[in-house]
Formats: sequence, structure tokens, C-alpha cells
Amino acid sequence: MQDRPTIFVTGGTGHLGYALLPALLRAGYRVRALTRQPERHAWLRALNGDLHIVRGDVTDAALVHQAAQGCRYIVHAAAKFAFWGKSEQFERTNVEGAANVVRAALAAQVEKFVHISTVAVVGKPLPGRVVDEAHPTAPSDPYQRSKLRAEQLALQAQRELGLPVVVLRPGAFYGPGGRYAFNRLFIEDPLKGIRIQVDGGNYITFPVYVGDVAQAILSALERGRVGEVYNICGETLTHREANRIVSEEAGISPFRLNVPGGLMILIARLWTALSEYTRVEPYYPLNLRSYVFNDWRVSSEKARRELGFAPISFREGVRLTLEWYSAQGLWKRKRRV
Repeated sequence: MQDRPTIFVTGGTGHLGYALLPALLRAGYRVRALTRQPERHAWLRALNGDLHIVRGDVTDAALVHQAAQGCRYIVHAAAKFAFWGKSEQFERTNVEGAANVVRAALAAQVEKFVHISTVAVVGKPLPGRVVDEAHPTAPSDPYQRSKLRAEQLALQAQRELGLPVVVLRPGAFYGPGGRYAFNRLFIEDPLKGIRIQVDGGNYITFPVYVGDVAQAILSALERGRVGEVYNICGETLTHREANRIVSEEAGISPFRLNVPGGLMILIARLWTALSEYTRVEPYYPLNLRSYVFNDWRVSSEKARRELGFAPISFREGVRLTLEWYSAQGLWKRKRRV
């Protein structure tokens, strides 16, 4: 990379940012990363390369505009992701924030704008249908609705204003750098001894290793077709298969307590109602329904064909995630006698 272009990254210290920033620096980019509290992320100091941290968030339109100036590319990865929260909170960060970044990208006349959406904008996969990029979208919670609106906003800017947008829809993130969602439910909870599965573990989940998403972004910057949407997902597998692989790699019992889906939804409903008073996110929020009680047969064939997307196996991803948990002092593998 001869002229070492500058790239502006929002969400620089999120789960994806943990893999993306090092990947961009290794690729030779000058990176300008937006983050709210850089002091909370000691790993930033260990990065090698031309990295400039911008303190703030996407809701500050003036700051975003200034940070984007002089950048050739933008990766918009910032988002509020949670299974619980008020709609206005998601709208402010995910929709209004995206609008700020889009306007900044237009003003900076960037050559490529990679917008990170999510496969979850589908909401509820149609029975028996593979989730490809043409699958209808019907978001079922505030997060999903806000992410679809942000994606539509970016694509509208492409159609009407010529912004060179490429949309990536990753699956459920797992891997080093995060302890929420898939990491917590399928990896961290079992390590702690919380070993349950619903309805026999027969539902199909859609994990993607964060390092693979970072590589897909690099490919999208170079090869992504403007105006196109790409699913970015690893191998889809049943909850039971995922649990078995995690147990084998971690050296823990494969046993999972089977909980009927109806009972789990009742527990989540009651816990979510209680959270309206405690103001603490429930451990099992009701909004997990869309992610857990559906068959997510996600196809990334388009990304494989056009971006050269080649995800690692789920087993290898779990192994790397466990190594990170161990390095962080969050888990210690028990010696087998």
C-alpha cells in the first residue's frame, strides 16, 4: 500500500474493533478510531502502526464531521447493541449516529463507505428458507429496527447522493474482545457451570468469528461492489452441536440441562418485567427470542464469491476464544488427572 490512505473507524473499541483495528494497521492503513472512553481499553496502547484515537461518539455530528476530513475510507461499525433497552436509546446511536457518519462521509468525499449492519435485521427467518441477502426483513426488537433503518439510510445515500456504500451483515459475533451475547451464552456461561439449552438444542444459530468479519471488511474496502449487501457468517450449526464443540475444546462436561422453550420464555418475560423496576438488564431478556428460538440458516455464498470470504471453522474460533479468556485471567483450564 504505497500512499497509506487514512481510514476513519467508528466503534473502534467495540467487540469488532478489537479485531478490526489491528487488522487495518497490519494492512498499512493510517487509522483514525472513534471511541468514547479510550482509557478503558489498555490493549490500544499495544497496537503497532499509525493510530490516532478520537474521543467521542457518533451522536456528536461536529466531531464526526471533523474526524472524517481527509479520510479516503470510512468503516461505520459503531452501534448500541443490547437485548434490552428503550427504543429511543437505539434510535439515537444507531440511526441518528449513522446519519451523522453518512453526512460526514459525503462531505469528505470518501472512496468507500463500509456500513456494518447485522443479519438480525431479518427478525424472524421464514420457515425452511435460507437467509440470503434477498430474504425479507421484519425486525422484531428495537435494536433490529434501528439497525435496519441505519442500513436503509446508508443505501439511500448511495442511490440518491452517490455515496459509495457497501453493506456487510455479520452474524452473531464471537471471539476475543467480547463477553456479551454469543460469547456469554455459548462459551462463558458453560465455563462458569451454567449449562442449559432450550428444546433439545435443535435450533440453528449463526455465529461469525470477529477476526473473519475484520477480514471481510478489508476485502469489502477493495472488492465490495457499491450498493450491495453481503452476509458475513461462519458455519451455521445447531445449539447442540455448538455446545458439544465448546465442551470438547474447553474440556468440560458435555451435559446441558434441557429447558422447554415455553418455560424459558416465561422466565425471560418475568425477568424483563422486573428489570423495568431494577433498571438492570435481565440475564435472560425477552428479546433473546428472535436469536434463540429460530433457525438461522444463513448463506454467505455471495461474500465468498465476490469478496473471497473464507471463515475459519467454529471449532478453531472457539479454540482462539478460549485462549483469549485464559490470557485475560477469566478462565483456567483444569488439568485432567
